[in-house]
Amino acid sequence: MARPRSEDKRNAILAAAIDVIAGQGLGAPTSRIAKLAGVAEGTLFTYFDTKDDLLNQIYLELKAEMREVMMAQYPKAGTLQTRARHVWQRFVEWGVAHPAKRRALAQLSVSERVSAQAKATGMQAFADVNLLVQESIAKGVLRDHPPAFISAIMSALAETTMDFMTRDPDHADRYRNAGFEAFWNAISK
Repeated sequence: MARPRSEDKRNAILAAAIDVIAGQGLGAPTSRIAKLAGVAEGTLFTYFDTKDDLLNQIYLELKAEMREVMMAQYPKAGTLQTRARHVWQRFVEWGVAHPAKRRALAQLSVSERVSAQAKATGMQAFADVNLLVQESIAKGVLRDHPPAFISAIMSALAETTMDFMTRDPDHADRYRNAGFEAFWNAISK
């Protein structure tokens, strides 16, 4: 009879995989992930059928975590700029607080090992933000850029902002605000 799966072991494998991917890239061996998680390599494959299955699950969990953080206490009644600033601040704060998750997600986001279905599911978590962007473009508040382009602008500027916040924490607020202003000026009319 098979042993029941442990949520603690599953979480340990995911956390170890994030750390290993952040440090060694997507080509890191599963044996390294298992060792860091404190499980046998065969145990890793009890929880995830393949390495790609593990990578897809990490991608989805990180996207869900980001959405949860970014949308917590979201000011639905605020101006578009207020709402955009809220999402921006939550995103950069998450990235600074979780550098391994940030690096792992950056690699997973451009990897062909993450399925198109997982990427679509990950983006679906942000459907309400995409709808807001599309409505704001239609109303003439935002420049007429595809939502994916706006997201790419945000990611690129946020990465730069997070790097500076990490290197110079005494001026983190300055960089956070300057990064948002650059983002806002790039997308708003």
